[in-house]
Parts: sequence; structure tokens; C-alpha cells
Amino acid sequence: MECPHLSSSVCITPDSAKFPNGSPSSWCCSVCRSNKSPWVCLTCSSVHCGRYVNGHAKKHYEDAQVPLANHKKSEKQDKPQHTVCMDCSSYSTYCYRCDDFVVNDTKLGLVQKVREHLQNLENSAFTADRHRKRKLLENSSLNTKLLKVNGSTTGICATGLRNLGNTCFMNAILQSLSNIEQFCCYFKELPAVELRNGKTAGRRTYHTRSQGDNNVSLVEEFRKTLCALWQGSQTAFSPESLFYVVWKIMPNFRGYQQQDAHEFMRYLLDHLHLELQGGFNGVSRSAILQENSTLSASNKCCINGASTVVTAIFGGILQNEVNCLICGTESRKFDPFLDLSLDIPSQFRNKRSKNQENGPVCSLRDCLRSFTDLEELDETELYMCHKCKKKQKSTKKFWIQKLPKVLCLHLKRFHWTAYLRNKVDTYVEFPLRGLDMKCYLLEPENSGPENCLYDLAAVVVHHGSGVGSGHYTAYATHEGRWFHFNDSTVTLTDEDTVVKAKAYILFYVERQAKAGSDKL
Repeated sequence: MECPHLSSSVCITPDSAKFPNGSPSSWCCSVCRSNKSPWVCLTCSSVHCGRYVNGHAKKHYEDAQVPLANHKKSEKQDKPQHTVCMDCSSYSTYCYRCDDFVVNDTKLGLVQKVREHLQNLENSAFTADRHRKRKLLENSSLNTKLLKVNGSTTGICATGLRNLGNTCFMNAILQSLSNIEQFCCYFKELPAVELRNGKTAGRRTYHTRSQGDNNVSLVEEFRKTLCALWQGSQTAFSPESLFYVVWKIMPNFRGYQQQDAHEFMRYLLDHLHLELQGGFNGVSRSAILQENSTLSASNKCCINGASTVVTAIFGGILQNEVNCLICGTESRKFDPFLDLSLDIPSQFRNKRSKNQENGPVCSLRDCLRSFTDLEELDETELYMCHKCKKKQKSTKKFWIQKLPKVLCLHLKRFHWTAYLRNKVDTYVEFPLRGLDMKCYLLEPENSGPENCLYDLAAVVVHHGSGVGSGHYTAYATHEGRWFHFNDSTVTLTDEDTVVKAKAYILFYVERQAKAGSDKL
């Protein structure tokens, strides 16, 4: 958005401003001392926290407007407004009066000068910190704090994702998808799309709500985000460009309120699928798919049109079998799926932990069995029997006709009551490797023993009591090691910690090579 308030609000320059010490991304709010989401006022250089921490940056703007209300219009124009601030982590600029992000600059280019100055401060602080750590590591007594894998010393190569304001739901899904190797590699190998031209050529583009939909590409921003992860950077990546594209094409996710991670994943995969069907950067989707020899035609599952990498990897097929209880007429329907949503059986819903001694532990097999077992439909779901010519009582059963390369299992932890959506906090036991899906297949005799075995690649966990609150994190395995992704923080963990997690979404990858392992 072209902001008309820059000339009256941007008054500081790198030479005259008194910035705090240290890296800008770690600056503390001058009111509450929080170092989360720091913003610097471009009028007075004071630092405050963002609106989704304690909102002191917005309060600073509002307080500055109170004395102005008693002045004449001419006096208002002369006095600085404190309306424009800059994110100290992503360096994007925001105007509170316009209520949007800003893409233009002052005639003297002050915004860009401040941006470059903050970037230099960040780089200097990072270099100094790296030098300090190198000095510390020269002391042999501290070397024991490094991770040891297979007898050699190594470091964490994973990159975290900055929380842009309750965007942990997006970060958990992105980190999970980035560790599904075949899916991630496909996007990272795509050709880049250049969206910048004219005045913004050669400069960083900041997407805003006022830009047209034709200027954004979900596939391109998704590709950039995946490329930024697993490069060994110690600084968390800010997925702001991807988030603004999400705002553009997925209205349900506009704003900064907490969202459902599973709902976001489905929207993301669906929109990636639709955009890939249309082609990009002059290269058609089908041509790119043909270059990837691992995605053969026999493994594709079409959902909403032609096949893409989304359906080739996540796509499976269900057979929905309905039988009329009056005349015995059987109806069969084949439905494509990208994930399976599984109910947690009611008899386990009071079982909150693995070690609780009030009955058997719920397992993933119990949830899968509940999904595929024969079910009698209730009075509100009467089946329209074509032979009886009216709605009749019936039974329903699901079979899996085709398994996907990546099996995504969503545990339905949120249920609506009369007034609100409650969470089912039951612990569900799940295997790390050797999930056997053969008994749920329609024709198991046509599948080899290895084709039905799956190993866990990632887990999304919801912490908290409700879908509109709480926090999302993810566990994922990379090159034989398990990591815990908590927004910008990435830590190494172990299998014992992973299996104790109360899973919300599980990503299982089809086993390729033969290996001896226990089955579920």
C-alpha cells in the first residue's frame, strides 16, 4: 500500500536515532520488557511490543493522538504523528492510520535507510555472537555440550520459523511438510517466479492486503519458504511473504487470531494443487511432473481435475459402501482423499495420559478400526434407497481402495457442544515405524507386504484446551534425528519424547526399502 503519512511520521535517521544495544530482533519493549515481536517507532525510535504480545506499539500510537485532538488542524500537520513503525525482525513497515503494511518510501528514502541500518545491526550482533561462541568452544570443557551422533560432534542444522502473531498453526504445518522429503524436494527444484518489476525491481517485495491477487503466487512463496529451511541458518526465517499470500487467497485465515492447523493444511494443499494445475513461469505443471520420475502415472490420484504432486503424494482413494437394511441394496462410491479424519472412540475420551491407570490406552489402531468398522446410520442420516424409492435405515462402511505415498491421519480432537468447541485431550498411542495398513484395504491380496507399511515422518501437537487458543508445535525426523519445532526455536529430541506427545496430525511415509520392524 502507498502510505500518505510517511512524510509526517518518519523523522528518524540512522545517524540521529538512539537505538538500543544488541540485535534488533531481540530488542525489549520499553514498557513490559518483552523481547517478542519488537517494533520501532519511525518518529521517535522508541521500541514497543507488537499488538499480539501486549500491544504497546499500538498503545504508543494511540497515546500520541490524544494531545493532538485538542489542537487545530494546522498544528496537527506540523507535529509528528507516531503512526509508522517497523518490525525489528522482518523489517516490514506498518502504518496504524492506514491499518496496512507500507511499500513506498519518503522522498529521502528514510525508511530504506532505517531498514538497512537495522539489518546491519542484526548482522553485526550475529557475527559478534558467533565469534563469542567460537571462543567458548575452544575450551575443551565446553565441547561436551555439543550433540554427539555416531561418535562425531555435530550441530543443529534446522531453521525455525518466526511467529508473526498467532501463526504457530502455520509454522507447525510448514515444518512438518518440509520434512516429507519427496514433497519438499519437488517444490525446491521448481524454477523461481519473478513477481517484481518496475519501481520495485531489485528490491524486496512486501505483500499487502491492497495488492491484487494476480501479483501473488502461493507455489512460489511456499517454494521460497522450503528453500530457507534446513540450510543451517541460526537465525529463524520469517514467512511473512507466504503469510500475506495466504491472506490474499484464503480469506478464512486473514487476521492474527489462532486458527486450526488441520484446516490450514487442507486449504494449503488444495490451493497448491489448484495453482499447480494452471502452470507457472511459462512451465506447465504436467511438464514438470514428467521430469520427476518418482511420480509415475500409476501413483497419481486426481482430486478436482488433473493430478499434481499434491495428489501424487498425499492422494488416496476410499470406497464408501452403503447397504439398505430394508431391501439389502448395496451402493458403492469411490472418494479421493488427501487425509483421513479419525474419531477418538468415546470409551477412551477420559484417558488423558499414557500412564493413567483407568483402563486400556487408546491406540491409533483403535481409531482406524472405528473409522473402517461397519456403522449403522442414525435417524438424521437416512439413506435414499433407489430400490425402495425413499429414505431408509442403512449401514455404512469405509474401505481403503488405494493407499497414498504419504498417509496423513488427523485425530478429531475438537468437538462442538451446544455453545462451544471442546477439546478431546485423550492420549493416543501411535507407532514410530511399521504402521501396517493392510487390514484396512479393500483388496489386500493385491498389495505387497512392504507397500502397506508406513514410518512416521512428522507429528503436529496442539497444546491447550480449545481450538481458538493454545499453541501448536511439531516433531519431525530428518536424517535419522528427531527435532522439536516450536516456532523460532528448534531443539533435538528423542523417540521417547515423541511417542508421549498427544498427536493431532500424524504424517506417515510409505516404506520403500525392506527392513525388519514391529507392526502396529
